[in-house]
Amino acid sequence: MSAYLLDWLNLLVRFIHVITAIAWIGASFYFVWLDNSLAEPPQEKKDKGIKGDLWAIHGGGFYEVAKYQLAPPEMPKHLHWFKWEAYSTWLSGFLLLSLMYFFGATTYLIDPSKVAFTPKIGVAVALAAIFGSWLIYDALCRTNFARTQGKAFAALLIVLIGLLSFTLNHIFSGRAAYLLVGVSIGTCMVFNVWRVIMPAQTKLVEAVRFNKTPNPAYAQAAKLRSLHNNYGTLPIVFLMLSNHYPMTYGNAHAWLVLVILVLLGMWVRHFFNLRHHGKIHPPILISGFIAFFALAFILKPHMPEAPKPVKRVPRISTPVSEGLPLNTTPASSAVPTVTNAVQAPSGDINAQAQSIIKERCAVCHSKTPTDSTFTTAPMGVMLDNEAQMKQWAARIRANAVDSHTMPFMNKTGMTDAEREQLRTWLDSTTNKQ
Repeated sequence: MSAYLLDWLNLLVRFIHVITAIAWIGASFYFVWLDNSLAEPPQEKKDKGIKGDLWAIHGGGFYEVAKYQLAPPEMPKHLHWFKWEAYSTWLSGFLLLSLMYFFGATTYLIDPSKVAFTPKIGVAVALAAIFGSWLIYDALCRTNFARTQGKAFAALLIVLIGLLSFTLNHIFSGRAAYLLVGVSIGTCMVFNVWRVIMPAQTKLVEAVRFNKTPNPAYAQAAKLRSLHNNYGTLPIVFLMLSNHYPMTYGNAHAWLVLVILVLLGMWVRHFFNLRHHGKIHPPILISGFIAFFALAFILKPHMPEAPKPVKRVPRISTPVSEGLPLNTTPASSAVPTVTNAVQAPSGDINAQAQSIIKERCAVCHSKTPTDSTFTTAPMGVMLDNEAQMKQWAARIRANAVDSHTMPFMNKTGMTDAEREQLRTWLDSTTNKQ
């Protein structure tokens, strides 16, 4: 398949994935809010087995929503199941992962500077991480520890996410590691729906249909998995978007940054869960934002001190008299002339920087890329001339000098010395501005 057609297929699958993800997460947010906002019903509703109810207005009409303690007296003719939103999100996401990171393993997945996997081995390890995560998580959720020690079990899950992040960040490319952690969490969430929540709801429907008393254990298991899915929503959204932000996955402590941002997502989600119960705790939200900006400050790229100006020492030069040694000053020498120490003109710095960018970056970032993978300039960034290079100077500094995430997978072999030359050029350009 040509790279051009692959790009169009990528666009279609990505569009489907985003739409279905909005539907799934939106439904999740709504039902969590609904469940936490139910009020105690009047006695006549309690007598019908209703646990809680809620009135709402939307789109010019009133809505009355009621939740039964277990099930209604008889099964309604039309019952809507919320499952295809989750299934469609996972299927489209896994197809997108396959198109980019599995079929393009040598480009996106494998980082030879970490582990030189062959494409097949690299994909196999990635799949083992994804589905192995579900097997471990599911087995732990079935223990009495998960049912009775909620906070301790949550801490255990965070430790396991940290271990997964550490491992993947040390064997795959940074952006692939972040995405694989997100896919692993997303797989656990979708499989919760498929393997636990839907079967529990099926048992509930069957019990009502055959006039049996529903087993509350099924509902309790589904509730636990729904709670986990609820706290996983914000972290997974971040992980799916992380490849746009190299300052997260492109530093030496990328695995820890991932864990911290996942924790912050869960912490902020906790604020909204409490708020749905009428418990408003602003310090939770405030502390989350403070921690976010503190992390940004800690990860700020180290900017080397500007070189101190070199004191220019006059050098006395004298004309060389015929017949005298070169180091001899004739008695009748003329008035000494003062010359400055030799310095490379600024034009040389510009020329060197432009040469590096054209050789290392413009292979992809060009109106006519020569790279075999990228047939159009990524993100529309073109570096064909000096004006364009200066236009994108801030991005060049962030990606090629501070974080070393560009060139992509360092396919063109940019050296540390070249990065420092770019830093010098960028500093000189900033000073001139």
